[in-house]
Amino acid sequence: MSKKISNIFVDDGGAGSVPVVFIHALAGNTQQWSAQLSHIRKTRRAVALDLRGHGQSVSPANGDYAIDSMAQDIQMVINQLGIERFILVGHSMGGSVAGAYAGAYPQRVAGLLLVDPSGDSTQMPVEEVQQYLGALESEAYSNVINGYWGQILTGSAETTEAKVMQDLRDTSKATVVGVFKELFKYNPVPALKRYDGPKLSVITSLNETPFSLHKLVSTLPHEMITGTGHWLQLDKPEEFNRIMDDFLASVDNGSLH
Repeated sequence: MSKKISNIFVDDGGAGSVPVVFIHALAGNTQQWSAQLSHIRKTRRAVALDLRGHGQSVSPANGDYAIDSMAQDIQMVINQLGIERFILVGHSMGGSVAGAYAGAYPQRVAGLLLVDPSGDSTQMPVEEVQQYLGALESEAYSNVINGYWGQILTGSAETTEAKVMQDLRDTSKATVVGVFKELFKYNPVPALKRYDGPKLSVITSLNETPFSLHKLVSTLPHEMITGTGHWLQLDKPEEFNRIMDDFLASVDNGSLH
């Protein structure tokens, strides 16, 4: 069932054991989880939401795209849905939002599954960051963002590339630039360290950098899926779903801490 809660679009369905809540990447939307939603809803409730300024959700009038503000949107949605405790899944920038939520409300999160999550971009050289943001804010925006998305889509299926690039075109420049500005000044490590529940990071080869989360947080186990681009859940849904199922089972059984 699709509905708006405040200004946030929510796709909610299924019933059963501990619900799963999905948070998409920058310039993504609920549909980037379609293979996961249909799979999970056979046995349990699954909720996906469009973050502010994405998909069918409204852009914030004050231009607030702070990671912690988007984490508060999760809190608002799950409270309205009457969900007490759930497993949280976040992809890329959505991984930062999911981690921020888990750090703020650890008692609500039964398990945290990160999908090729953003690392600690505060460790990037300041000049490099300023140069990139300057290019994004200029008239060269389309060339710059298309070039970057093209890089992280390397290895993706044609259907994935077509979907992801259309979603990027459908997301406003103000949203993309606003989120990038917040990501570059957000260190996800402290929040992640505050969450001591079950967690796993499913990564691609793109996520082997010095400031990747699994390199910075010793308590974060990781598994790699090869032969995909950054949107691994779209490229290899069956392999991703198998890893996700194992994680959900371990959370349900209390065997993963």
